[in-house]
Amino acid sequence: MTPNADGDGARTGGDVAGKEHGGASFDDGRVGVYVHLPFCERICPYCDFAVVPAKAFDRELETRYVAALRRELEARSRDFGGRPLASLYFGGGTPSLFRPDSIARLIEAVERAFPPTGRREEPIEITLELNPGTLELARLPAFRDAGIDRLSIGIQSFDDGLLKRLGRAHRAILARRALEAARAAGFDNLSIDLIFAGPGQTRSDLDRDLDEVLRWGPEHVSTYELTFEPGTPFGRALASGRMSAFDEEVAADMIGQIEDRLGAAGFERYEISNHARPGFRSRHNARYWSRQAVLGLGMGAHSTEARAPRHPHGARRANPRVLSDWFERVERDPAHVGTVESLPPPTARGEAVFLALRRREGLVATDFAAEFGAPPRAYFESEIARNVARGWLEEDVPAPGDLRLTAAGRLLADRVAADFVSGA
Repeated sequence: MTPNADGDGARTGGDVAGKEHGGASFDDGRVGVYVHLPFCERICPYCDFAVVPAKAFDRELETRYVAALRRELEARSRDFGGRPLASLYFGGGTPSLFRPDSIARLIEAVERAFPPTGRREEPIEITLELNPGTLELARLPAFRDAGIDRLSIGIQSFDDGLLKRLGRAHRAILARRALEAARAAGFDNLSIDLIFAGPGQTRSDLDRDLDEVLRWGPEHVSTYELTFEPGTPFGRALASGRMSAFDEEVAADMIGQIEDRLGAAGFERYEISNHARPGFRSRHNARYWSRQAVLGLGMGAHSTEARAPRHPHGARRANPRVLSDWFERVERDPAHVGTVESLPPPTARGEAVFLALRRREGLVATDFAAEFGAPPRAYFESEIARNVARGWLEEDVPAPGDLRLTAAGRLLADRVAADFVSGA
């Protein structure tokens, strides 16, 4: 859910891409691929993802879905032609519901569509998401053999009470079995997802979760504050007063608590929600934060289109979120399944700032100026000054014009981001 282990590989190959599109080295010339496998045995009450209840999920539907994915890949890969593969991510939904041979066929198809260029490339990161409640532990060695080299495991908590309040299908004992089985299958790159600021959770509860995370020794940890998305059961419960939002000050304290605990154990908080041991940053997710090309396949998937003269600052493509609609569009015209939004310069500038500020390294002013023609101050004078004065943003670090969040700013990252987006 990194361009390379050190987080600076997004510029590899950028000169080639820059010459092609008349820009600078903000395009690394590669492509990430996201494959959405939307089926879930249970839909969590806080989930706003494009998912489908798995009651009707069987071998026939799996075969049909995989065939449609390959059809979409064959048509859409032409828009990213000539780019080598940087990363492949199977998200959901619950991808571990799919058989390992289905995953293997998809990996083979993606690698064939985006072969190596012959120059020295970084290793391709191939991630599979899984949930302990639906994981068939016996499949793990076969997933490894299929080519998966990284697992992102939706633990969320090791507290059975919190798991129940979150509406999760699994309990802590299954989470521990999944982690044990993953190591036994030879996976040496594990990421754990953890939710905090959940219903009734205390800082002591969170400390116990962090104790357990560290006991299992993952290479990567993603931590997410529970949000109440409109239209979800939790969102409706909040709107009707049946649930209450978590105290903002306590949630901010928990963010600091997580950073302190994981930092003391050797993790770097390299992005607002993500912590990694040295060499284990998420290569795929870093493509979104650095606005690199990503091809999204499947129902509800999103693409970050490769830059081209018709959209020099990039574009987004969104696939239908209804399964029948996605199937119908793939059959009719697999090259144009989703709707495309070309980013106008003001929108692109705002996104460039807030996405860069999510990363520990922050915004590189020279890269921003190379794409947009002037440094950040030329477009965001008042926003930068205001957030520097608040103590949430530091400027000219490490180079003139560069921007990055302070420790206080990282606790209020959404508020800082909103300032730049509204000012775009």
